[in-house]
Amino acid sequence: MTTVHEPITAAAELAVWPASTTEPRPGDLAVGGVPLAEAAERFGTPVYLLDEAEVRDRCRTYRDAFPDADIVYAAKAFLCRAMAHWTAEEGLGLDVCSAGELELAVTTGFPAERIVLHGNAKSPRDLDTALRLGVGRIVIDSPSEIARLAAAAGPDGHQKVMVRVVPGIGAGGHEKIRTGTDDQKFGLSIADGHAQHAIARILDQPQLELTGLHCHLGSQITSVKPYLVAVRRLVGLMARLHEQHGLVLPELDLGGGHGIAYRPGEPALDLTALARKVRAELADACTTAGLPVPRLIIEPGRAIAGPAGIAVYRVLSVKHTGEHVFVAVDGGMSDNPRPALYGVRYTPRLIGRHSTADRARVTVVGRHCEAGDILAADADLPADVRPGDLLAIPVAGAYHLSMASGYNLVGRPPVVAVRDGSARLLVRRESLEDIRSRDVGL
Repeated sequence: MTTVHEPITAAAELAVWPASTTEPRPGDLAVGGVPLAEAAERFGTPVYLLDEAEVRDRCRTYRDAFPDADIVYAAKAFLCRAMAHWTAEEGLGLDVCSAGELELAVTTGFPAERIVLHGNAKSPRDLDTALRLGVGRIVIDSPSEIARLAAAAGPDGHQKVMVRVVPGIGAGGHEKIRTGTDDQKFGLSIADGHAQHAIARILDQPQLELTGLHCHLGSQITSVKPYLVAVRRLVGLMARLHEQHGLVLPELDLGGGHGIAYRPGEPALDLTALARKVRAELADACTTAGLPVPRLIIEPGRAIAGPAGIAVYRVLSVKHTGEHVFVAVDGGMSDNPRPALYGVRYTPRLIGRHSTADRARVTVVGRHCEAGDILAADADLPADVRPGDLLAIPVAGAYHLSMASGYNLVGRPPVVAVRDGSARLLVRRESLEDIRSRDVGL
């Protein structure tokens, strides 16, 4: 076991935790006034805790930064009925990618007119559900969707649409989450003219009302510059559309992808700088092009849900293999596939007891039958970590449970909301009976 000589300070370590995090006793942490160890005992492990106040505060931060824009929460980061309810109450719209996400939101009471439907390959059910429920916008991602959507709407139908364009900008924290370049599956390229051709076809469909352009550059972007480049390129396209068709589009959707810090010291996107510079760039570009300034739409997902979530696991075994120490927990890639997919790193913390042991470098691994099932490589934990201990991982609210799988049939963990000292179950643990009930053949 390698001893760590310069551990992260306690204050720095908590910088990526929710603002409500406290340490009522050495070794114990509470979020939203709820001790994490008590929540683990009550709800079992693994368990995901979601700080309601943190979610709401982050919604308000976006509304304050962009007072003249529409803020649309990207549900793919994490969606449940409570999350839809919180974001609706905070005045946000909702970005969904399937009929499942759409129906859950609308049946929870989310206003359909504040919902945007995305997707590079929308199924007939997706489109039919969106039309039936009356979503506010459908983002067209491929030429084939134009005729399909017009036919589904019917001769007397009407649907507002946007076009997702590819501005040719590479940005994002990993090649698998960069979506603004011409070599990936999303959107229609400006460079090769496919975007312009699709827009011309939409204008020939009386059932479809084109309200604006949409782009999404990627995820985990920590620099403002790519967004400014995107503004210039999209306004340039708007100017050409005005010249060719007399078209003045009232909306411009810059997507999301705003980077957050997963570990102390990591960079995050400066939201205040983004808002100020994007507004200035948009106003300047539109003045130069002789166009009115369109209404901005911003689509944060991870930046709202991610820092509000905490994952709590129980240590099952500690194994010394050569110079390596593997700390295995009762979850893993079935509830958080991101380390296996993207190689992301976290900062787990021992909770529930105070340790005075030296710090050591260990690898926190999951329980699944994959060598790549690693939750935290080079983690800084007390050298006396042992089976039965609890480990908490912050910044666990986005793209964990939303991407969870049924691998090894261990069942997906529950989601628990914490606020003002109380904890309530939002999504129950997936049981063996749930798994058995879906298996109907023999």
